[in-house]
Parts: sequence; structure tokens; C-alpha cells
Amino acid sequence: MNTPIVLTVTQLNRYLKSIFDGDAHLANVFLTGEISNFTDHYRSGHLYFSLKDDRSVIRAVMFAQQARRLKFRPGDGMRVIARGRVSVYEQSGQYQLYVQDMQPDGLGALNLAFEQLKKRLAAEGLFDPERKKSLPKFPQSVGVVTSPTGAAVQDIRQILGRRYPLAQVVLCPVLVQGEGAAEQIAEAIRRFNRLRCADVLIVGRGGGSIEDLWAFNEEIVARAVAESEIPVISAVGHETDYTICDFAADLRAPTPSAAAELAVPDVRELLSSVSSAGIRMKQALSLDLRRMQTDRLVERMVRQMKREVETGKMMLSQKSAALDTLSPLRVLERGYAVALDPKGAALKNAADAVPGEPLTLLLSRGKLACRVEKILNTERDGGHNEKREDV
Repeated sequence: MNTPIVLTVTQLNRYLKSIFDGDAHLANVFLTGEISNFTDHYRSGHLYFSLKDDRSVIRAVMFAQQARRLKFRPGDGMRVIARGRVSVYEQSGQYQLYVQDMQPDGLGALNLAFEQLKKRLAAEGLFDPERKKSLPKFPQSVGVVTSPTGAAVQDIRQILGRRYPLAQVVLCPVLVQGEGAAEQIAEAIRRFNRLRCADVLIVGRGGGSIEDLWAFNEEIVARAVAESEIPVISAVGHETDYTICDFAADLRAPTPSAAAELAVPDVRELLSSVSSAGIRMKQALSLDLRRMQTDRLVERMVRQMKREVETGKMMLSQKSAALDTLSPLRVLERGYAVALDPKGAALKNAADAVPGEPLTLLLSRGKLACRVEKILNTERDGGHNEKREDV
């Protein structure tokens, strides 16, 4: 009778593991199912979860190295297609799926990743309008973060040179797609901020598929753009293409060419504005000069009128004095009197008086009521006075 072989638990699990690992059918399995019991170990970066359908369940693990390449954020209840190998975990004796890659089942992984990251960063306030910085009106230097060989950089250089040749163009060449592109783009933005060698940044590339543009949807790029102290214009792809970088930037341009248009003013328009301003200033100075001339003319007229008024006052005073000298009141003040008949007419000749008739004598101060008793003299000629009656 053969003696049975007694195995330890470890030996059995190791044996089963070798069988699983040696099966080519289990080395590259595509599995669809719903995620449950999802756990994200933030410290290690490993993902632990189960995949299930309506009848069965299998444990799964995705290590940090593979998890970092995911374009979306897994979670409970999400249906996915996972690719990996099936093996045995010796310590527990359980077989599980070691996931190498994973994508959503039904919705593209990139589209889902885009929406998830956009929602999360928006919730942080990374896209808030209050964070946006204004572009400088007259930048001395324009930083460009893009591929050195693409059409985008050529378009940007051409437009900047035509519109505003006063600005220096500083290119920081980077990969714009593929592995490592996002890291290079983010580092270029940070480098410009450290060196302070640009007044405004253009970050972008020409058009392409969502996969080609994906570097500009990475979180590392979005945060570098949002944290930049230098204003950033995002110019990725064509007008219909939107990336996370667009939302984080201070200004989004539909194309790299449009970004160059937005980054600098048009020197021809500036010259036209200066010319127009010169004309307006000349007109304003001419108007001011005319106003000054008018003011001086008014001042001269006012002075002339004042002189004429003073002259008039002087002449009036002289005439008034002359009239005052000839005034009957002045004659009365010298002791003379005026005799008025009952009708109020002044008597010039004694012969005009009637004996017994009342007269009024006007003095310099007051009046006297009199009556003619006698007419003493009716002639005044050369000192010969004939006395006819006594008064």
C-alpha cells in the first residue's frame, strides 16, 4: 500500500498557483462585471474590489503601477471590462484576477475620465471665474508650451510677429501626446513661473483625436495651469475640442492661431489709435486756444465797458454839477425868492401883479403867503427906477 503524500497548506496553495500560472487561458483574461466592495488604498495606491454578475463573484486587485494609468475613477456599481491574469493568492488560498487594464463597459473610458475629473476639479473651485487672471495689454514676452515641430508653433510665431513684433517669443518644447507628455507640459508651466521669463503663456497643440489630446486632460496639467501666476491661454485642438486645460486656464482660445491673436494687440491698430488720439489732442488744443482767445476778448470787452462806465459816471457827475449850479434852488439859497400868482405862474414883472391879489413866495426853505398892497416899480433899466406906489 502506497504511503499518501501529505502536503502543507502552503504547498497546496503554491501547487494550485503554479497550475493557474501555467495555464495560457488564464494568463490574459478579459472579464466583464460590476464592481463591488471597492477599496482604494491611498497610501499604497493599490485598488481592491470584486467583479460580479447576477450569479457569481471573483476577487480582483489592481496594483498602483497599473492603477496610475487608468483614465477614469472606478467605483461600486460601475460596469467594467477588465483585462488581467487569474492566479492564486498563496496566503489565503483564494484565486483572484490581477488586473492589468480596465475600462468602463458601455461608456468610453476617456469620456468617463474626462467627466469625472471635470466634476471633481469644478467642485474644488478650480474653474471659478474669480480665479481667472486678466491678460496684460502690452506683453513684452510670450511663453509658448507646445511641440517644437508641430504646425501650432509655426502659426503662433507667424501671427505674433505680424501683430506685435515688439514681443519676444519664448518656446519651451514639450511632448504633446503619449507617455510623459502631461508631466512635461506641467513642468514647463512651472518653469516659466519660476524663471519669470514670460508675461503670458500659450499652452496647446493642433487638432487630433481624444487620445491625441489626452495629455491636456490630465489632472497634473490642470493644476499647473490653475496655479500659474502668469496668465495662461489654453489652445488645444480645434474649435469643437474641449479639454480640462481649457476650463482651468484664464482664457480659452479655439485654436493656437486664435490664442496668438488674443495674446497680443495689433500694432497697426495701436498706431491707428495713436494717430487718432493725436488728431483728437490737436483738435482739443485748438479748441482750448480758441477758448483762450475768446476769454481774452471777453476780458478786453469787460475792461472797455468798465472804462466807458467810469467815463460816463464822470461826465454825469460833471453835468449834474453844472445843472446843480443852474438850479433855481441854488438861486433861492442865495437869498432870492420866487413870486407865484394864484394860478401858480411865476411873476417876472411887477406890472403883472394886481393889487389885493394873493401871491405865494417860494424861499429856499419853505413858502410864504402874501398879498399885493402896492406896485412900487414896474421897470428895471440901467438903474433908473420910477417909484409909482408904495408897497
